[in-house]
Amino acid sequence: MWIDRKIRQLLRPKPIAIVEACSIGVVSALAAVGLRQSVAWLEAWRLDLAGAFPAWIVLPLIGIVGGYLSGFLVERFAPEAAGSGIPQVKAALGYVPIALDLRVAVVKWLSTSLSLGAGFGLGRQGPTVQIGAALAAQLSRWTDTSPTYQRQLIAAGAAAGLAASFNAPIAGVLFAIEELLQDVSDLTLGTAIIAAVVGGVIARTLGGRGMVPDLSQLQIHFSLAEIPLFIGLGIVAGLVGVCFNRSLLASLKFYRQRFRDRPLAVKVAAAGGVTGILALLSPYALLGNQNLQDLLIVGDITWQTAAEILLIQFALCWVGFGATAPGGLFSPSLVLGAALGNAIATGLQSCYRHGLMPQDLVLSSPTIYALIGMSAVFSAITHRPLFAIAIVWEMTTQFDLILPLTIGSVSAYIIANNLFPGSIYQHVLASKGINLDRPDLAQGRWMGLTAADLMQRHVETLTSDVTIAAAVTAFANSSHRGFPIVDRGKLVGILTQSDLSNDRQWDRQRVISTLMTRRVIVLSPQDPLTSVLHLLDRHQIGRLPVVEGNKLVGIITRADIIRVEADLLNSTVSPFKTRPEPSYLVYRTQLPATGRGRLLVPLSNPQTADILLRLAAAIALEFNYELECLHAIVIPPASNPAETEVDLTASRKLCDRATALGKVLGVSVHTQVRVTHNVAATILEIINDRHINLLCMGWQGKTSTPDRIFGNTVDTAIRQAQCDLMLIKLGDNLQLNLPVNELLAQNSSLDALMRLTHLNRWSIPIAGGPNSEYALKLLPALTSLSRAPEIHLCQIFAPTQYQPDLRNLQTAADFIRQNLDIVPTITPLYAETIATAAIDFATAKQCDAIILGASRESLLQQTVKGNIPDSIARGTNCTVIVVRKAD
Repeated sequence: MWIDRKIRQLLRPKPIAIVEACSIGVVSALAAVGLRQSVAWLEAWRLDLAGAFPAWIVLPLIGIVGGYLSGFLVERFAPEAAGSGIPQVKAALGYVPIALDLRVAVVKWLSTSLSLGAGFGLGRQGPTVQIGAALAAQLSRWTDTSPTYQRQLIAAGAAAGLAASFNAPIAGVLFAIEELLQDVSDLTLGTAIIAAVVGGVIARTLGGRGMVPDLSQLQIHFSLAEIPLFIGLGIVAGLVGVCFNRSLLASLKFYRQRFRDRPLAVKVAAAGGVTGILALLSPYALLGNQNLQDLLIVGDITWQTAAEILLIQFALCWVGFGATAPGGLFSPSLVLGAALGNAIATGLQSCYRHGLMPQDLVLSSPTIYALIGMSAVFSAITHRPLFAIAIVWEMTTQFDLILPLTIGSVSAYIIANNLFPGSIYQHVLASKGINLDRPDLAQGRWMGLTAADLMQRHVETLTSDVTIAAAVTAFANSSHRGFPIVDRGKLVGILTQSDLSNDRQWDRQRVISTLMTRRVIVLSPQDPLTSVLHLLDRHQIGRLPVVEGNKLVGIITRADIIRVEADLLNSTVSPFKTRPEPSYLVYRTQLPATGRGRLLVPLSNPQTADILLRLAAAIALEFNYELECLHAIVIPPASNPAETEVDLTASRKLCDRATALGKVLGVSVHTQVRVTHNVAATILEIINDRHINLLCMGWQGKTSTPDRIFGNTVDTAIRQAQCDLMLIKLGDNLQLNLPVNELLAQNSSLDALMRLTHLNRWSIPIAGGPNSEYALKLLPALTSLSRAPEIHLCQIFAPTQYQPDLRNLQTAADFIRQNLDIVPTITPLYAETIATAAIDFATAKQCDAIILGASRESLLQQTVKGNIPDSIARGTNCTVIVVRKAD
């Protein structure tokens, strides 16, 4: 027992964590230094060839060949190694199933060396982050760590890789904590610090310098009068960062459309050829990021030269990033910032010399402005101002720079965050369907569970002096297959049915202390679910005692996890999948894109499809939208959407009716039929892929699921659809004069085709706000379906409001008179319950439809003010339309 206790003390977690962190720091630093040297060697070889042979042949040819080889390696051996690498690390840390292992690290190292050596205007720091994270992930698998600790090691590997690239350990730690893991626990912070420091020391020892030239002799002098100039530089940097990020996303979209069916190698080769041509057009494109940065920081250049370098860097990044060539954005961002800062500084000096600025203002050197520009543009692009400040300060080791760096970075961040929320990495992941901000596997209630949430607190136990015969009786009288053994309130062992079956002596009077397992694998109440699952799988056991100290406080079995899983599935939509299995397209018709936007109509019920189509067509005509019609065929979860046979007869009939209606009305109608497991996920998929402006959905007005307001599909669409929304509950008295196909067969007039009987009187509760305004904007289109529309406006006030503000009612009435040539009635109402008042008003006016504008954040809880739309829909037989304007 003494030896066992000493071994446990020797192998306690913290010493192991220190060893692992040091190991990760060493291997990440060696990988970073190796990548730096290989890129430098290939760049020098490229320039030597360009000097020995005609550059107009050599540079594009090397770009094409290097790009092709780089893309081929990625596509053939590790598709996860494409692009910067930082989005992949963020996704992996967000529990998205993306591989990080030795294979990814090797392919990333080779492909990045080839692409950057071929002249791509990207950086090696992003790839180094992925290489360090991948090596750390591989190490964590070899040492068999828990998923939670594995995430910490991956973040430490990323920090070490970045620290080795920049010789900036503090910046590496900040990046891992602020951008990747967002966890400041002692173990996470300590592991990241150790790995980053070791990585920085190894990189510096092996002869690597920082990303800026030696500035030890630089004198930092600036006056308080320059602070407005620093703020202005930050504002301009914020705008440049926004333009840069938007251009990168546009580049991704451009390559995705132009090279949709082409291999990655071809796409990267094409980008390499363009990069070589750009290098021919400008000599500065041959210098590389490091030399460009040195020139901009300490070189004596004009503002025109700095501006030219800025444009060249912008173009090189656009070409390489959109092709998903291996390479990062850190170094190019710093070059952009240095070019911007130098251009502004030299421009100000030129104005000063020509008497266009106050002569008593003493300007700092262009070097100071270049460094501020680096930090500011970097902050605008990554949306991490603290990281941006730390990385430039740590590379320069000039403490006096902290104030101007902070002013520039914070100013740039404020501008960028308002004009382009979220960092470029978040948007890159979002373009791939990965949204780390929504409740998902990493952040939802499921992964937020701890052992305390899962465990059974009432535990059946035995004592160690119980006989085997008594233990057999206990097993026979219980459904449990294992009992914790507790003496004097402390857990001393565990006895399972396997222990009894393995006993060959059959002495029933022996005590179970001779048979029980003494080294028990246990949990603490705070351990996360990932640790629970890891231990159950690693040791192939069926139960885990939960202890505080040595005191047994609960037990977790596999059945407990299944029970909690079932509970969560009944209370939320698929908490386990960050990305549902994609739907499969089986039928599609598409007309030319002629409208200013698109309106999506999911069609499911043939009996109500015609009414929804006419409502949607009326809006499409009013706003010059195209109609996108979807019919989803739902299959069982066990079936593969791409391999399941389905009957398209009913689906094609629905699509044909929509297409025929569009031809008569002059509206472009696109239709598609998809096989899916989840209708809501398919709707969201189409909204993103087809750039939908308005989603028009039918709703029964009730749901059979007690914990749903509108039902699974509609609830999910409301929460996640990034477009305008119109939710329609069709009234009992809403009738079709004739179905669309019969009217078309009879060559009926457009008036007869679009007319809906019993949809003449409209009730509109007004509450103000963008959604009420949006409801009014839809009104001209909706009332075009009526023969003689009547509109009744009301606003509901508390009974204590004796002098209510009627300005919202008057504004709405003026809008209706101007746009519909209809004089509406205006009625202020006084009631405690909003839903009841709205229903009573509509009943008194004998209205056929109620239009409600709901606030986005409370649509699932209330409409206008007070109760939910469900209450209004259940209390009336007329049509209810709920609209929400997208943010």
